[in-house]
Amino acid sequence: MPDTIEMKIPKRITAALLNSITAGVTPRLGIEHIAVGRKREIETLLADLDNIGEGGSVFRFIVGRYGSGKSFLLQIIRQYATDRGYIVADADLSPERKLIGGNNGGLATYRELLRTMSSKVRPDGGALTALLEKWIDNIRVSLLAGGADEAELPPLVEKKIMLDISQTEGFVHGYDFSKVLQAYWRGFNLNDDNLKSSAMKWLRGEYAVKSEAVAALGVRSIVTDDSWFDYIKLLSAFIRILGCKGLIVLLDEGVNLYKISNTVSRNNNYEKLLNMFNDAMQGKASGLGVYMCGTPQFVEDMRRGLFSYEALRTRLAGSRFIKGGRVDMQGPLIYLEKLTHEEMFVLLQRVAQLHAYHNGCEQKLGEAELIAFMQLVANRLGADELLTPREVLRDFTSILNVLFQNPGENFEELIGGDILKKVTEQPDEADGGEAVEYNL
Repeated sequence: MPDTIEMKIPKRITAALLNSITAGVTPRLGIEHIAVGRKREIETLLADLDNIGEGGSVFRFIVGRYGSGKSFLLQIIRQYATDRGYIVADADLSPERKLIGGNNGGLATYRELLRTMSSKVRPDGGALTALLEKWIDNIRVSLLAGGADEAELPPLVEKKIMLDISQTEGFVHGYDFSKVLQAYWRGFNLNDDNLKSSAMKWLRGEYAVKSEAVAALGVRSIVTDDSWFDYIKLLSAFIRILGCKGLIVLLDEGVNLYKISNTVSRNNNYEKLLNMFNDAMQGKASGLGVYMCGTPQFVEDMRRGLFSYEALRTRLAGSRFIKGGRVDMQGPLIYLEKLTHEEMFVLLQRVAQLHAYHNGCEQKLGEAELIAFMQLVANRLGADELLTPREVLRDFTSILNVLFQNPGENFEELIGGDILKKVTEQPDEADGGEAVEYNL
């Protein structure tokens, strides 16, 4: 990968990256500039995208402890997917956003997914409206290119739209879905913004009662807390009709399902999760990928985790033959291993380069300083296996900020000069000295 300083990254990207790292949150912009490791995981996810692009579907859980890089990996999936022509929707689960129940928690999740639906040209959400507009425009342009007259265009466009829409009518709720799309076309054709707005309101799950949908659109169903995933499947199929490769749904903070204190409500969410998992893995969806992040406790706790729900445990538990450090990257559970010392070192190098480039200053920390810093945080936490990228980077950027803001400050004094001395000096064998070795 090219040296980060030579990549001419826009200032807004470097600012967003450094602000995110300093705050301990996952960057949404420029994440490729600090991506290291995760080779096997990314290869698996890219293979998933190929499968989804052919009309397949998949559901995977990305498992790791807090700060291990779960959300980071989701953002890498997001970038790879949008760059390759997929539509991506993401939502963080929370006490208000669940899979079902809790004052329409599932519907709240659906609405968030529709709000964040993004594409390569609409990376910040709102992609569905843009897709519908582009769909109609492409049909018009195609007909005009084929010799159609402008005056006869509306009925021809409507005929092609009806042909496209008919492919969704075999799905659950597909008939009403097609009627809403027809209403959107009529609003487009007649310049009726109210009709277009009503259609989008229905698609976004914003009708509270069926009578409102009947009055506005003539349809007798609406997106509900129970049915929202059926509409996700509908949308994934329709997106493929529009020429996109598929729909990728990213659900972060799955641990919030684990935190539901009411046993009945928690099990209802696990039942909904089971249905979603079955539909994706049994091929009942087309062009759909669902990825959920959670902690090992969220998955493995036999009292209130996913494994407490027998039907999920039997589907997710690994084979008894996969042991002794072996992993199955094709299984539904992808466990994130900690970054190696080499990968962590490269990550620190890139962040140091990024910081220097953003602030227009010389990069002052060399290899010895980076190793000394790694040794310091490993000793502080007691064991380097406890390190997570979030913890390391947050401390590291704080040191970079202090050194930049205070030119008189010294790196050795900040971290403790003895550690740097042990890293840089060779041991004196005559004195029986030992060097501190960091396995790079």
